[in-house]
Amino acid sequence: MARIAVQASTIKNKFKELGPYEALKKMAEVGYHCIELSQVDMSPESIKEIKRAMADFDIEVCAITGGPTSRMKEPNLVNDFDTFVWQCKELNCKYIRIGAMPMPEMETVEKLAKYCALCEETCAKLEKEGIKLYYHNHNTEYQKKNGKTVFEIIKDSAPSLGCELDVHWAQRGGMNPVKAIKMCDGILDLLHLKDYRIKEVTPAMFEGKDMTDPATVMAVNREYGANRIEFAEIGQGNLDWPEIIEAGLAAGAKYLIVEQDSTYGRDEYESLAISAEYLKSIGYADCF
Repeated sequence: MARIAVQASTIKNKFKELGPYEALKKMAEVGYHCIELSQVDMSPESIKEIKRAMADFDIEVCAITGGPTSRMKEPNLVNDFDTFVWQCKELNCKYIRIGAMPMPEMETVEKLAKYCALCEETCAKLEKEGIKLYYHNHNTEYQKKNGKTVFEIIKDSAPSLGCELDVHWAQRGGMNPVKAIKMCDGILDLLHLKDYRIKEVTPAMFEGKDMTDPATVMAVNREYGANRIEFAEIGQGNLDWPEIIEAGLAAGAKYLIVEQDSTYGRDEYESLAISAEYLKSIGYADCF
């Protein structure tokens, strides 16, 4: 049975406000006992507090975040390889996921090929440490280069790289999430659950605006069009979760990771509770 986890980026502000220990304690109180670490402090001091919470609240760290590039100034798997291995071993974690490919690597097929070769090299180094590397998509990976999507190029050119599919970003990239999952059959250990909602049209959008004026109408339409896609609690958007999760499990997903990039003013733990309640209601209570 797969395990349901939280993507730490969802509660990154809680890590800052409360500290790692208290943030994870609250997460456990909401009902989650597994986390993927990203966009939070990974200093030795922070990891010490994370380990304390793991022991006290029966929490598992399913994955941490790092990329095989020296382009970024943040810690990476090229310049700081030993640090990431140490973090994994301290947290009893066997997965590292690439949160995003630096955009300039997608400029040309040649740059993509070099990036994929670096991923393969990094996978081989990590394998010696008992660690596997995964790639997390956004919608940009569904652009096409010479008739193939960037996602397909990565999959074909870096066969040692596992897949962490984010179904929201696949949908936003024009892909059917279930079809996107099936493309990752056998390499999909990590699956991001993130709902896809169309922003509601409300009276507040038109307050103080002359909606008989064509220019105003166009301006409102443009603003809405640019921002109409929202993130949402699981079950509160438009994605077919029973079908998506069934496909994910069939493709081999071991962790179903709840993530919400924005909660639009709602407390993050409240959003996580709503997602948990829905997932339990469709038959996945045993995964928590």
